[in-house]
Amino acid sequence: MSLAKRRKALGYTQEGFAFAVGVDRRTAGRWERGQSQPQPPQRPKVAEVLKMDLDELDALFAPAEVLPKPEGLGPSAPDGSEDTDEMIRREFLRLMAVSGALAAVPIDEADALAEGALRGSVGDFERMNGHLWQVYQLARAKHSVRPIVQSQLQALNDALQDGEGQASTLCLAAGDLFQLAGELAFDANRYDAAAASYALAAGVSKEAGAYDLWACALIRSAYVDLSEKRYQQAAETLGAARRVALRGDSALSTRHWAAAVQAEAYAWLGDFGACEEALDEAEKVSHLGGEASNGGWLRFNGSRLAEERGARYLQLNRLGLAEAALRDALALPPLASGHSFRRRGAVLVDLAAIGAKRRDSEQVVQYGLEALRLARASGSGYVARRLQTLNAELGTFGRDRRIAELKAEIGTLTA
Repeated sequence: MSLAKRRKALGYTQEGFAFAVGVDRRTAGRWERGQSQPQPPQRPKVAEVLKMDLDELDALFAPAEVLPKPEGLGPSAPDGSEDTDEMIRREFLRLMAVSGALAAVPIDEADALAEGALRGSVGDFERMNGHLWQVYQLARAKHSVRPIVQSQLQALNDALQDGEGQASTLCLAAGDLFQLAGELAFDANRYDAAAASYALAAGVSKEAGAYDLWACALIRSAYVDLSEKRYQQAAETLGAARRVALRGDSALSTRHWAAAVQAEAYAWLGDFGACEEALDEAEKVSHLGGEASNGGWLRFNGSRLAEERGARYLQLNRLGLAEAALRDALALPPLASGHSFRRRGAVLVDLAAIGAKRRDSEQVVQYGLEALRLARASGSGYVARRLQTLNAELGTFGRDRRIAELKAEIGTLTA
C-alpha cells in the first residue's frame, strides 16, 4: 500500500495529514511522490497518525523493486546496467534546471520569512556554499566534490519548493551553487553542461540584482567560449561582464577578473594593444583595500597575474617576456606549495610550450613531464587539456625519443 492510499483510507486529506504530522503540505506531497522521506525524528509521529508501527512505516517507504530497463532506452554499461556517471550527470543537470526555474518564480516574502525563521534556514545555504568552494579549491580530484554539491542542490530544491527563506537569499544561493556545479563540469571537459550551469547562474543572479555574482557567471561562461576557440564571442561576453561588474561592489575584484580573462581573448585574436590594456586594468586590483575576493565564487585577488601575463605573451609569441613572467609565477609561494594544481600545471605547460617554439627539447621534457605527473596526481581535466594543446606543437621534433615518449604519455592521459 502507498502512503497516499493509507492516508485516504484513514480519511485524511493531504493538507489534513500534513497538519496532523506537523509539516508543510508540499512536504507531505513529496513523501507521497517518493521524492523524499520523513526524517528519523518525524517518523514516530507519522507512524502514529497512520496507525502503524515503525517497521510497517519503514516498509511503506521502502523503495520499490527496480525493474529491468527495456531495450533501446539509452546507453548502457557493458554489463547491461546504465552508465552510473551518465545517470549522475543527468540528475545533476535536472536538479539545476528545477532550481533555476523555482528561483525565478516569485514567492510570498512574508510567508517565506515566517517559515524560514521557524526552521532556522536563512543563511544556511550561503555558509554551506562557501564551505563547498573551499573543499573544491583544495581537492586534488575535483570530481570527488560532486556528490556533496548534488546533495546541496537537492536541499536547495526542497527549500525553493517549500519557500524556506527570503526569495532574494535563495536566488543568491542558487547563483552561487550553479557556478560551482559549472566548475565541476568544466573541469571534467563537459562544456555543454558547464555552459548550461553558468547560464542558470547568470539568470538567477540577475533576478536577485546581484551584479558581482552575475558578472562572475558571465566570466565563467566566457571560459567555455575560449576553450571552444570562440574568441570574439568570449571577448564580447567579457566586455558585458565588465559593464555589469561596474554596477556592483567597487571594493570587490570582479571587474579586474573580467579584464584579466578578456586579455586572454584579445591575445588569441592577436590584438597586443587591447591585451595590454586589459592586463593593465587587471593589475589595478592591487589598489583595492581589504578583502577583494570572497574565496568562493570570486577568488581573483591578483596573485596569479604573473602567470596570466606570461600566458598572454606566449599566445602573442613574445617568448622572452613570456618566459620571464612564467618563471616569476612558478617561484611564487602559492604555486611552490602546491596550493593550486591547476595553476601550477598551466604554468608548467606554458614553459614547455616555449621550449617547443624554440625547439629546446630539454625544456620541453623537463616541464612537460612535471605537468604530466601533476595531471595524473590531481585528475584535473583542465591540465590534461593544456597538455593536449602542447602535444599538437611537438610534431616538429622529428625522431627525438624523449619527445616521442612524452607525446605518447600525454596521448594516454587525454584518452
